[in-house]
Amino acid sequence: MTDTSSDILIKAAERFLGKRETALTGVERQVLQQAIGKKALSLDTSEVFDEKSTFGQRLADRVASFGGSWTFLISFGVVLVVWVSLNLLLSGSAPDPYPFIFLNLLLSMLAAMQAPVIMMSQNRQTAKDRLVTSHDYECNLKAEIEIMALHDKVDQLRNDDLKQLIAKQQEQIELLTKLVERHVGEGESK
Repeated sequence: MTDTSSDILIKAAERFLGKRETALTGVERQVLQQAIGKKALSLDTSEVFDEKSTFGQRLADRVASFGGSWTFLISFGVVLVVWVSLNLLLSGSAPDPYPFIFLNLLLSMLAAMQAPVIMMSQNRQTAKDRLVTSHDYECNLKAEIEIMALHDKVDQLRNDDLKQLIAKQQEQIELLTKLVERHVGEGESK
């Protein structure tokens, strides 16, 4: 009698996860089926996540990446020094004389635009981290199932070896018993 894939799944669920097949979550069912089918579970979660990103999401990631880099900080510092220096040197005809009100306006607008973009990128990174964590759980669950299955196979092999060893030992005892009986029988006949 051969087990159907459903029977195998039921047995595996009870054996490895200690649950009835009906109590399995979708992830547990998928992992068990892949373990039973000896299929790989690994995938590049970054690639999967990036394939689903929209243009705006990718742009937000790039802006946040550049806005949080040393290149941006150094460039921005240089621009500020040049702006302030030019406006101080051109004191009489400066486009933005001290206290640099236009510069303050530009900085406020930059901060107002950059903050939400960085938050969008952080939210996407959080979602990506959740995907990675979920996939790690699946891989760890499959690894546990595979390890338990290997333990079962090793235990079965050990049990089979012990049975064979006991059977051979029993044969040897029977042979020794016959030899002893024959030896005792020969000793009495003398």
